[in-house]
Amino acid sequence: MNRVSIELVARDPETLEREVEDLRACVPGISTINIPDLMRFDLRSWDAAAQISGRFGSVIPHIRAIDIDPGKPLPGVGMPDLTEILVVQGDPPTDLNHRTFPNTSETIIRRYRREAPHLSVYAAFDPYRRAPYRELEDVDRKKDAGARGFFTQPVFDSRMLDMCRDWLRDEQVFWGFSPVIGPKSRSYWETTNHVVFPRNFEPTLEANIAFAETSIRDIRDDGGNVYLMPVRVKLASYLGPLARVLTG
Repeated sequence: MNRVSIELVARDPETLEREVEDLRACVPGISTINIPDLMRFDLRSWDAAAQISGRFGSVIPHIRAIDIDPGKPLPGVGMPDLTEILVVQGDPPTDLNHRTFPNTSETIIRRYRREAPHLSVYAAFDPYRRAPYRELEDVDRKKDAGARGFFTQPVFDSRMLDMCRDWLRDEQVFWGFSPVIGPKSRSYWETTNHVVFPRNFEPTLEANIAFAETSIRDIRDDGGNVYLMPVRVKLASYLGPLARVLTG
């Protein structure tokens, strides 16, 4: 496998420090971190990246396209250790006082490629939110804008994963996996991200670990990349059992 990234949520500087230490304890060989930019927290993804960048080979902040003011500098451009970013469209904020702008992901990708050509820019791929042909049209547009590769939304079904790997067979992709534990977690993914789970899906920690391990081994055999989003679970409970396949 080429690379493994772990997604850490930057709630605040102190929590981020604890999660970094927990991660190093359960999977010490991880060298790439990606950090989402979540509006409900004050710590921005690029500031979180600056906080921990010296301890990993690469820290990849997510940049929300709709938050970028066309008249201001791009986030992270002046950070000396930053080498990669992930541009996402961004969901509309629930706080109406939060200002957004009519940017597309492609617009912001082009700006980064023009104003910060030293940065490798990734884009998002989501097989669940709409018809696949429309998502693949977006893949082409994002590549034309300068995207180097893609981070997928987490995938929960081996058949969906196989189809997506065929669709993106010529691209550099970080394939996403995340545990879905219990009915509330499942309902979140179904209502918010429009995920369609297979009939035999089991929302248990053991089943999620088994699926991730099998999928990671297949992707590793093809020389691909993965990222894990351990939300609503302790890092050690999800990543610990996967440590061997992640670093093997």
